[in-house]
Amino acid sequence: MRKLDIDFIKELSLKKNEPEWMRDFRLQSYQEFLKQAEPSFGPEFKIDFDKILYYKDKSNEITDDWNKVKDNVKDTFCALGVINAEEKYLDGVTNQYESDVIYHKQKTNKEIIFTSTDEALQKYPELFQKYFNHLVKYNENKYTALNGAVWSGGSFIYLPPHTKLDRPLQSYFRIDSEALGQFERTIIIVDEGAELEYIEGCTARVNNSLSLHAGVVEIYVGKNAKCRYSTIQNWSTNVYNLVTKRAIVEENGQMEWIDGNIGSGLTMKYPSCILKGDNATGNSLSIAYAKGKQKLDAGAKMIHLGKNTRSNILSKSIALEGGMANYRGTVRIAPGAINSQAKIKCDTIILDNESCSHTYPKNILENTSSVIEHEAVVSKVSGEKLFYLMSQGLSEERAKELLIMGFISDFKKSLPMEYAVELNRLLKE
Repeated sequence: MRKLDIDFIKELSLKKNEPEWMRDFRLQSYQEFLKQAEPSFGPEFKIDFDKILYYKDKSNEITDDWNKVKDNVKDTFCALGVINAEEKYLDGVTNQYESDVIYHKQKTNKEIIFTSTDEALQKYPELFQKYFNHLVKYNENKYTALNGAVWSGGSFIYLPPHTKLDRPLQSYFRIDSEALGQFERTIIIVDEGAELEYIEGCTARVNNSLSLHAGVVEIYVGKNAKCRYSTIQNWSTNVYNLVTKRAIVEENGQMEWIDGNIGSGLTMKYPSCILKGDNATGNSLSIAYAKGKQKLDAGAKMIHLGKNTRSNILSKSIALEGGMANYRGTVRIAPGAINSQAKIKCDTIILDNESCSHTYPKNILENTSSVIEHEAVVSKVSGEKLFYLMSQGLSEERAKELLIMGFISDFKKSLPMEYAVELNRLLKE
């Protein structure tokens, strides 16, 4: 396995035919990665970085024809239902296998840019450099630095002013190789008055060795624009999912995160909104389902800077068979964000005595005309409810399933239909 060092990074940048400034950025990020300590919060974990494969050569050149994709890769995506979803529900799709995008197809005729991030660097260098690394800085933490050093793949989307897509765009990320690191970089720009719905799926093959997913997402929501970003991640339990996702929202803009965390052995993910413009809105609706040895530390961050801004965080957590499902979040209403309002609601259901859930809120109110409301409820499955359902002829497992489905009904309603069906299937399994 190739060691991560300066020579590796230079070779990666050369292989991708990148400009000098990107090579220098990668090297600077690598030096920052070496200096940064592990996060001081969240579950304890340890990664042997010498045992991670940081880049796997392309199995396919990027194509818009499934028939040109290698059979084993095509069969994998077919089994996941990705090909059918493309035809029925989507205006465009990008599929990343291992380290690179291998399939991309755009149906809409509207003048949008939807491509892989690697390709955007080559085709739209000025637009790329304007937005890359401006919202999520490489030196924020150890994993943003690692992403900056070895990033590969991801989606780049630009919607011109007042462009509204009829159907969502989708990206799907898949890991099959053992001990692979996946470090995609996604940049989305929704210009003034435009509207976008973007959905993302993530899965991995079960392997014995640890795999690492450390992506970065930067979203720019313009004046009067709207963006909804929906994710269902179902990584296998050998994957550590350590990602940074952030949006900045201009005047009257709206950003919505719909975030489902079903898989992975460890997740640390806190989608964020910076509500920069007056009357900007940020919403986050999330679910964390931790089973067995899974540790899911997830939540959201809302930073209010503009006047009359609004944010809403609804976090649903489920823990069973020894799982840990935590909420961790930050809400800050700055001194100039007068007449602003933030609501946080954390609901947790624990299904046995071995599981646990914790809430770690950080709420900062810096003016007297604004309001932050926080509500947290932790409960165990009611014995009375279980007894009643079982008395109607249901098994204990089926009774628990019905209670869980009712508990997450708000979350399911916010998902595109095919993703809600997939979520039901995953939870039943």
